[in-house]
Amino acid sequence: MDKEDFKFMKPGEVRVRIAPSPTGFMHVGLARTALFNYLFAKKHNGVFVLRIEDTDVKRSDPKFEKDITETLKWLGIEWDEGPDIGGPYGPYRQSERGEIYKKYLENLIKEGKAYYCFCSEEELESQRQYFLSIGQPPIYNGKCRNLDEKTVKKYLREGKKAIIRFKTPAKKIKFNDLVKGEIEFDTSLIGDFSIAKDLTSPLYNFAVVIDDFEMKISHVLRGEEHISNTPKQILLQEALGFPSPQYGHLPLILGPDRSKLSKRHGAVAVSEYKRQGYLPEAIINFIAFLGWNPGTEREIYSLPALIKDFSIERIQKSGAVFNIKRLDFLNGFYIRQKPIDKLTQLCLPYLIEEKLIERIPEAPEKFKIIETREEVDINYLQKIVKIYQERLKKLSELPELTDFFFKEKLEFGKNLLKWKDMTDKEVKQALDKLEKVLSKIEEDLWNRENLEKVLLEEAEIFAREIGRVGELASGKTEPVKRVDRGYFLWPLRVALSGKEASAGPFEIAEILGKKKTLKRIKEAKKKL
Repeated sequence: MDKEDFKFMKPGEVRVRIAPSPTGFMHVGLARTALFNYLFAKKHNGVFVLRIEDTDVKRSDPKFEKDITETLKWLGIEWDEGPDIGGPYGPYRQSERGEIYKKYLENLIKEGKAYYCFCSEEELESQRQYFLSIGQPPIYNGKCRNLDEKTVKKYLREGKKAIIRFKTPAKKIKFNDLVKGEIEFDTSLIGDFSIAKDLTSPLYNFAVVIDDFEMKISHVLRGEEHISNTPKQILLQEALGFPSPQYGHLPLILGPDRSKLSKRHGAVAVSEYKRQGYLPEAIINFIAFLGWNPGTEREIYSLPALIKDFSIERIQKSGAVFNIKRLDFLNGFYIRQKPIDKLTQLCLPYLIEEKLIERIPEAPEKFKIIETREEVDINYLQKIVKIYQERLKKLSELPELTDFFFKEKLEFGKNLLKWKDMTDKEVKQALDKLEKVLSKIEEDLWNRENLEKVLLEEAEIFAREIGRVGELASGKTEPVKRVDRGYFLWPLRVALSGKEASAGPFEIAEILGKKKTLKRIKEAKKKL
């Protein structure tokens, strides 16, 4: 089938799958593969299948399967058939399909297309080293290929350790990769490869061929690292009389240094990105562009918009670079789009985890500040989240940015109170005047708009006063230093937050209220 034919596919013709092994937490590469298969299926009114490839009994773990399924659901990638919901071609766990594999293995052996290999691991390693030493591919030398049936039965009766190998015919394998184009392999470089440990323990290349056929998979979209497996799978399909699905191999995901993405680049499980406070919308938008682009300048995509615009033709052949700054940018964008009530609910677990607040069980919308034991409601927390909504790159940053709202006393050095070249005396003058001005504002006028109006006017007056003092002291006609309103407002910001970078002093003062604001100004003065 040509790429162009995808435009004219009938509903139901496309069946794709994501087939993870539950041997580790779900990583970005697997998430991207799942997304591209999901988009392709939905674009063509097809079926998206989840299959768990858990034949590696030693390394498979239910906790990893749980992580994979929960992460896919969190991302919004829902499957149409799978181990939890069933379907017409189950079971959808390889560990439950042993009898199916056994039937096909027995047929291959009976037809002389596969055979038992009794070579020890030492023998195989010796063969491998020999071929490498003479500059040839380290393939199996075929020692057990033509053992007679009597000898095979004898060895099996004796319990001699064996694996099952496929008898690879000498030929050229060509296939049209939907992403890479035409690819050709010479099977003489493959040799007789192993397909099962025994009749009930299939290996990857065999099990996947059986499953794809039995589950009627029409297209296989997977990572580029699987290209070398494709000729083996095509050979098995031919031996079994199966049709081959269409293959498309997605480009590698690379680190900033253009080597394969790994933990040393900071790559972590998708569930870790979730824990850090990345939103599923941002992750989806980000991984969609790891090897695909719409061919336009558009960069922001929801899942439905991706379904509409996705096409295999737009998948790139070369590797895609993972840029964490790009992910941060997208996450910040989606955080800014969130309604404040929903964003606050998403932020609550981080404030609770950092022990800044705790829930009051009998009042779901009320919380207790742990350090001060003060009771606050959800509206108070929404105000805090709102003034930091524009600054957040990920939700986990919120506790560190806003912890001063939940503290009795702030710890910071007196020099932080100084704007530019302010002296201790000038800082005290600013704080004295702030205390005087703010104490005169009535409670019912204690809001951001009025605080800003009053304090900006006072900041201009204070700047002129400080400038004149400098001028008179020097005896010059020009001020000794240029004074701006930061000389008045910076000490306020630091007194209220204890931080070098924070939200504006008017927003902070409004949320803290008059009493706490004046108290913090007094505490700041003591540092002088």
